[in-house]
Amino acid sequence: MKFNKLKGIALIGVLVMTSCNRFIDVVPDNVPTLEYAFRMRSTAIGYLATCYSFLPSLGNYQTNPGLLGGDEMWATDNREWPNFMIARGEQNINNPYLDSWNGANSATAMWMGISQCNIFLEHISSVPDMEKSEIDQWIAEVKTLKAYYHFYLLRTYGPIPIMRENLPISASGDEVRVVRRPVDEVFAYIVELLDEAIVHLPDNVLDENSEMGRITLPIAMGLKAKVLVYAASPLFNGNTDYSNFTNKDQTPLFDQTYRPEKWERAVIALKEAIEYAHILGYELHEFQPNFQARNISDTTKLQMNYRGTVTERWNPEILWANTNSTTRNLQLAMTPRALNSSMVDYQLPYGTVGVTLKVASLFYTSNGVPIEEDLTWNYNDRFQLKTATENEKYKIKEGYVTARFNFDRESRFYGGLGFDGGIWYGHGRFDDNDTYWYEGKVGQYGGKVGIGFHSVTGYYAKKLSNYANTPVNRNSYTTTNYPWVMLRLGDLYLLYAEAYNELYGPEEEAYHYLNLIRAKAGLPTVQEAWTNFSINPNKYTTKEGLREIIHQERAIELAMEGERFWDLRRWKTAPVELNGPISGWDVDQETAGGYYRERIIFHQSFALKDYFWPLRERDLIVNKNLVQNPGW
Repeated sequence: MKFNKLKGIALIGVLVMTSCNRFIDVVPDNVPTLEYAFRMRSTAIGYLATCYSFLPSLGNYQTNPGLLGGDEMWATDNREWPNFMIARGEQNINNPYLDSWNGANSATAMWMGISQCNIFLEHISSVPDMEKSEIDQWIAEVKTLKAYYHFYLLRTYGPIPIMRENLPISASGDEVRVVRRPVDEVFAYIVELLDEAIVHLPDNVLDENSEMGRITLPIAMGLKAKVLVYAASPLFNGNTDYSNFTNKDQTPLFDQTYRPEKWERAVIALKEAIEYAHILGYELHEFQPNFQARNISDTTKLQMNYRGTVTERWNPEILWANTNSTTRNLQLAMTPRALNSSMVDYQLPYGTVGVTLKVASLFYTSNGVPIEEDLTWNYNDRFQLKTATENEKYKIKEGYVTARFNFDRESRFYGGLGFDGGIWYGHGRFDDNDTYWYEGKVGQYGGKVGIGFHSVTGYYAKKLSNYANTPVNRNSYTTTNYPWVMLRLGDLYLLYAEAYNELYGPEEEAYHYLNLIRAKAGLPTVQEAWTNFSINPNKYTTKEGLREIIHQERAIELAMEGERFWDLRRWKTAPVELNGPISGWDVDQETAGGYYRERIIFHQSFALKDYFWPLRERDLIVNKNLVQNPGW
């Protein structure tokens, strides 16, 4: 059977408007037929790799919508990265940005990925030199990938068709013109795939040198739990905003009834995933200094617990990371161009992306409560100037003048953010008594020079820059690259606390997992912090109050990892959070007095239509059965 007669071309042609030639190009030139591709294990494993190759490169800061598509990070106006265009309200129906439906505008072609998975599932059992147990494992891996690709499309577009199997080339026009399925039906199918996969997946990879990143049992269990949280969340659970969102035959695509049992299913799945991960040895990340580190303080170690969670390869908190998603360019964009005067003419890194003042405001005080709630923290004077003393020397350069806003904050603030006057541990210096610090005002070594190669907000995502990165010379910069983290244990802890509170309210079980995250950051428990330091000491005792605490804890712990973009949507808080100003410090100024004034960079807007991507207008013309998302 020649490849251009494969099953599925008809369906793919309508879903993604791709040509047969483009479809053929997915297979290597030296694999002319499917019979050859699945002739033996050595060729079939190449097709397995093809199924993995459609995982989106979320470590690409220009195309991951979670990084520059929301309100966490910002760049100069001349940047036309597809995710940044979404953040600025430029999404459209003629040529949508990050169009994963069609694989256009820097997006991965998800329907193509699903089709490749279906081809693999149809043929892998015919490979003669494989044991059944290994075939079953590979099938389980691909079913998990297929579930993830459906999930990615679901949270991007809402209701989507379900591609259980590829249609034959002889399929009629009516069969090919698929319809969108209700979101609950899509969620159910994703969970069905994951349940089938879980039975046959191994606990761990066998060869860490060649198999890291392959799907294992804790990955599938964690993904299932996260999918169920999305299904239970307000965007998909009883969302009356979409009461009129139907197919052309009037089939409703969103159930209008709120169903608390969805949270129950999520709680059960999360508990199972967490407990099994614990059995296998997964735990929250704790910084382990490398051989170069010396004289490192407990203060810095706490900061590094946070900073290293993402950047330290395969630490015990990471359940799943994508080895095909490289992070060198990401780190170059998130790191200041210069960290002392000898680097002012260095070409690398280039430091083009900043973290917004809003995100910097989310981090707690050193007492573990929001800055606007802390009884001991002067919120009204937060923009006033203050000189750092020896007591702050592991956080802010001693004797440096910066805003009070940067003082007396929690360890994750200092571990996650680079700022004017802030200590930058590592970067070639690993002695806590001889570290770099960042200076960001005009005329200083890290200040604005020209257009584009600076933080427009005054903050950097230090969290995403590995501390072992080292400047070599003017044209060379060594990065310690890491695979992009797709799922980690701390995420599951916070999802469990959220789901448990939504189902049962504020009980010890919800506090427990929340407090484990806080302990990693050196913070007191939720109960202790709010009782002793908050102007609202009883906040954690109500479901609504604890919900707000959990939401902020997720925003802090998972900051700059791409989760907030999706969380704001599933919580339906995006119209509040994404309708307002993007701001930072006034980085065009030379003096501390001028620099530490809040400057509005952009005014964001968010409407009902922005919850989901639009379908491309041409797709609606080709497939008359498809309906457009509301508002587009």
